[in-house]
Amino acid sequence: MADSFELVIIGGGPGGYNCAIRAGQLGMKVACVEMGPTLGGTCLNVGCIPSKALLHSSEMFEAAGSHMAGLGIKTKGVELDLPTMMAAKDETVDGLTKGIAFLFKKNKVTHITGRGKITGAGTVEVTDNDGATTTLSAKHIVIATGSEVTPCPGVEIDEKRIVSSTGALALTQVPKSMVVIGAGVIGLELGSVWRRLGAKVSVVEFLPRILPGADGELAKQATRIFKKQGFEFHLSTKVTAVKKQKSSLKLILEPAAGGEPTTMETDIVLVAIGRKPVTANLGLAAAGVTLDARGFIETDHWKTKAANIWAIGDCTTGPMLAHKAEEEAVACAETIAGGPGHVNYGVIPGVVYTAPEIAWVGQTEEELTAAGIPFKKGSFPFAANSRARANHQTDGFVKVLAHAKTDEVLGVHMLGAQVSEMIGAAALAMEFRAASEDIARTCHAHPTLSEALRQAAMGIEGWTMQM
Repeated sequence: MADSFELVIIGGGPGGYNCAIRAGQLGMKVACVEMGPTLGGTCLNVGCIPSKALLHSSEMFEAAGSHMAGLGIKTKGVELDLPTMMAAKDETVDGLTKGIAFLFKKNKVTHITGRGKITGAGTVEVTDNDGATTTLSAKHIVIATGSEVTPCPGVEIDEKRIVSSTGALALTQVPKSMVVIGAGVIGLELGSVWRRLGAKVSVVEFLPRILPGADGELAKQATRIFKKQGFEFHLSTKVTAVKKQKSSLKLILEPAAGGEPTTMETDIVLVAIGRKPVTANLGLAAAGVTLDARGFIETDHWKTKAANIWAIGDCTTGPMLAHKAEEEAVACAETIAGGPGHVNYGVIPGVVYTAPEIAWVGQTEEELTAAGIPFKKGSFPFAANSRARANHQTDGFVKVLAHAKTDEVLGVHMLGAQVSEMIGAAALAMEFRAASEDIARTCHAHPTLSEALRQAAMGIEGWTMQM
């Protein structure tokens, strides 16, 4: 007899575990199948959370070694204890994975360890690490299998000298040099960690700019700041091969537009050119679940083309972000329960946790121009913000884009200290379709970094008040 559930979820990452918990709260009998030893998926175990732990620790290390003196704090003999730093990261991950397990028990979600595969209508076969199989029956199935590292042609990842983000989070010593292939979020964040800890970091990017998809002005100013920090950028350049030598790695580079190859040597190569959906060996084709040309599961309001089979998160189209998966998870669970699930895809923020941080929500100037949407913009530099000046964190700015006729906020773009915490206010305003004047006339505490958002909104109509 198969174990019977109202809902079986394949994947225990941010999409899967949030969907399971919400469905449990709504009274469903739920099982969540996860092939990893712990819940949380890539994000919690080898992605978002451990990277943020190392970003914080490395930023404190750099501040203690070079930045505090300017604030009148003298430090002597600052040393890196990498094993302890890594242990602190692991402790954070362990506590959070145990927290998810607790929430599963609290909401009566059955956690099943193994690899799930759809084997028929309403049937999921689970294979554990010993090869034993269990059959689950379900009225509904949600696929939340996430994503994995996109390989770079000519570059074989071994997670020792040529690493993905997983290996970059577990290096046992600081390399003298590191080459990051890809100037996206993951490459810049992990490159920042090892640069702060002492590595010479070079970034190779196929496109002529960093952070594809981010506002151009934001990316341009961020590039200038990162160069001052010591990053070396090779834009409009591709890596065609990485050759292992006895004591180093030799990269073969070519101009993206074609041309004569050049070489570069380094100790560690980090491959960070993106991620791809995990859809193999799930029995999708036999179940009637279709994929698009890029390998993502096709959905319509999280429904696949197969009856009672749903998909959420990175294995579907849209930004590969944990919070996007979480939004879809809740909406999908509520829809299955008969409710009105909804996700506003136009108001999903993006964040890069470098120093300074980079954050945005909504449309960029380039997107608005391409769409022929008339807009006004207001901008305010952190150099004119009292709290930023007091904290000696004056890099960056805030920019607000609003419709030229209706004044509705269409996009907010930030570069500066703690903007990851500020972007939520902009997202909230946009969720309620606020006008820039609504933000401009909302009282903000003084002195705070968040005043820069208000001042940028004031700039839409030209009444910014600096300092």
